[in-house]
Amino acid sequence: MGFRRHGPFQPGDQVQLTDPKDKRHTVTLREGGVFHTHKGSIPHDDLIGRPEGSVVRSSGGTAYLAFRHLLKDYAVSMPRGAAVVYPKDAAMIVGMADVFPGARVVEAGVGSGALTCYLLRAVGESGRVTSYERREDFAEVAKKNVEKFYGGPMDQWRLVVGDFVAALDEADVDRVLLDMLAPWECVDAAAKALTPGGVICCYVATTTQLSRTVETLRDHGSFTEPHSWETLIRDWHVEGLAVRPDHRMVGHTGFVVTARRMADGVTPPPRRRRPAKGSYGEESSTP
Repeated sequence: MGFRRHGPFQPGDQVQLTDPKDKRHTVTLREGGVFHTHKGSIPHDDLIGRPEGSVVRSSGGTAYLAFRHLLKDYAVSMPRGAAVVYPKDAAMIVGMADVFPGARVVEAGVGSGALTCYLLRAVGESGRVTSYERREDFAEVAKKNVEKFYGGPMDQWRLVVGDFVAALDEADVDRVLLDMLAPWECVDAAAKALTPGGVICCYVATTTQLSRTVETLRDHGSFTEPHSWETLIRDWHVEGLAVRPDHRMVGHTGFVVTARRMADGVTPPPRRRRPAKGSYGEESSTP
């Protein structure tokens, strides 16, 4: 990986400059370059060779704090083809789907590449991530975003432009992540690709998508009872004795559903908690 994680700033590094009002700017350093803002300019040479956590001043006198940006900052600021998976959801997906170093991961719906960056970091150099994306324009944006963050092509990443069900050629994979409008259409293909004990993880935006995804996983017969949830983040204001929740919070962005792949030929045990009468409506075909 070409991404530098520590040491003095060097040409090619992506540096995040934060002003006193917490407004952030990302700059790719180059010798002789200049960062321009309405608060003055900052020569890149003023940063090159200095350690992270330095403070530089613009020609207008404004102080900027300089760090290499974290992945969470890069993800929300990257150029977008499709909507990005926000850090709060990406962290939960990596954690709750148990993406581990050396894992073989298949991702369908690469979007702008935000989740891909997290997955590549989680699987490490001994793992492998294969990403499927229907739209060539989205795939091109994702490729540029991933390679920009890591400093070049990643040997452990394969990007396939095509339909997941039709193009899937993976077997015995550890994790399948579906980030798309209709993940229920891909459950059968995911089941065939997953190794017994593997995890399927679906990321959807609406309650109707959530319901259909969960019911499809239940009806398929190859997965354990699905677990579904969402993550909400509320910051807190802490100033001396004035400690209170912030007035704004990061609310709903999406739902996450996970289930484990059972061994072939095994029937899942019956659910102990039966749904309430009328849960499925009169027209539902689901028992």
